[in-house]
Amino acid sequence: MNTELSRRNFIRNSLGAGILLGFPTIIPSSVLGKNGSVAPSNRAAIGVIGCGSRSGSCGAYVNYAKSDIIAVCDPFESRRASRAKQWGVTHQYNDFRELLARDDIDAVHVVTPDHWHVPISLAAARAGKDVYCEKPLGISIEQDLAAREIVEKHNRVFQYGTQQRSMAACRMGLELVLNGHIGDVEEIYAWAPGGRSGDTPQTQPVPDGVDYNMWLGPAPEAPYSDVRVSSAGSWFIYDYAIGFIAGWGAHPLDILQWWADEEDMGIPIEYKTAGVLPKSGIFDTVMNWHMEAKYANGLKLHFQDRAWAHDAAKSAIPASVREQLAKDANGTLFIGSKGWVSITRGVFRASSEQLRRKARNPGPRRIQESRSHFGNFADCVLNREQPISNMDSAIHSDIISHMGDIGIRTGETLRWDPVKETLIGSADAVKMMHRPMRGSWTI
Repeated sequence: MNTELSRRNFIRNSLGAGILLGFPTIIPSSVLGKNGSVAPSNRAAIGVIGCGSRSGSCGAYVNYAKSDIIAVCDPFESRRASRAKQWGVTHQYNDFRELLARDDIDAVHVVTPDHWHVPISLAAARAGKDVYCEKPLGISIEQDLAAREIVEKHNRVFQYGTQQRSMAACRMGLELVLNGHIGDVEEIYAWAPGGRSGDTPQTQPVPDGVDYNMWLGPAPEAPYSDVRVSSAGSWFIYDYAIGFIAGWGAHPLDILQWWADEEDMGIPIEYKTAGVLPKSGIFDTVMNWHMEAKYANGLKLHFQDRAWAHDAAKSAIPASVREQLAKDANGTLFIGSKGWVSITRGVFRASSEQLRRKARNPGPRRIQESRSHFGNFADCVLNREQPISNMDSAIHSDIISHMGDIGIRTGETLRWDPVKETLIGSADAVKMMHRPMRGSWTI
């Protein structure tokens, strides 16, 4: 639904009309940006697409001086109404395409189930909107690579929802590694919470106020159940996601990729992954996994779920270090020739107190700093810079998760061709780079 006047033009035209007509136009100071406030014409107008539990954090836009939420969208009427009331938003939509048609929206925050992340993000970019997309990125490698169109063809600002990049301790720990305080990096370990099994819900009638066909979108037809459409359920159903190997793995793998980008490492080129899949029930994503991947220079990455990472009999992490990290549900561990650094959720640990103290003045190699992931995105919508969690990193770290998932399902050791950007393996494995889409939905 196109608005006749954009938000910025409305303010400009209103001021002009007051002058031309000679009326004593009274404009609130907040509109003019006086008294410490920021004028609406200088605030990023955000549309939130997806109003489930995770969307609650989007309230940060309301509290940030340079952004507003002006529309919400969700196929669940109750969810979008609740968020609209919470944030004081007037415009509510069932179909994201109606929200994207508004010309007074600068950017969207995509907080949908995983199977909608890339299709909606691409649609937003094609509609001229900047995009904040929650992690993980796509439900296939094909979707990951297609997402690059957002920044390369449409020149849109893109922020990936890996908020650890906006946590000071994560940046400080990584700068210790980049400045050589642990010596040469000899091995890397990453771990994240594992998946779920079981649950066979009964088919239920679609509740009033729910557009279930829109919720499914490009995903296969399936009977409705409350479990299926809940965030705690859809994360572990393969039609909508690949499980926590990506859904939680995105965080420690993103810290790894932040470092790898600074070192021009790309991603590993060889992957050997073992894992456990549920034997029955609606949940059918990977529950437990152990990946051993190798970079072109021979450096090894070990990526495991939390249970395996902390199990003395199964863990790849050296015992002396593992005992010090036992409380960390996820993390990225760099082991070097002179020590180690582990980074998790706004905390970094080091092999010695002396090493830890060097983080305040680590040396000349510094990385981009952000104190607010949402604020960083809003700022970049206005100044047209790329945010701290950029598209290339999102694509690369997400592909690592997919290589693990495909390796588990095929039982193959896989390779990645960084030039052709394709998986090297059997025809079955290569086919799994793609996901069919229902009906007329495409990327």
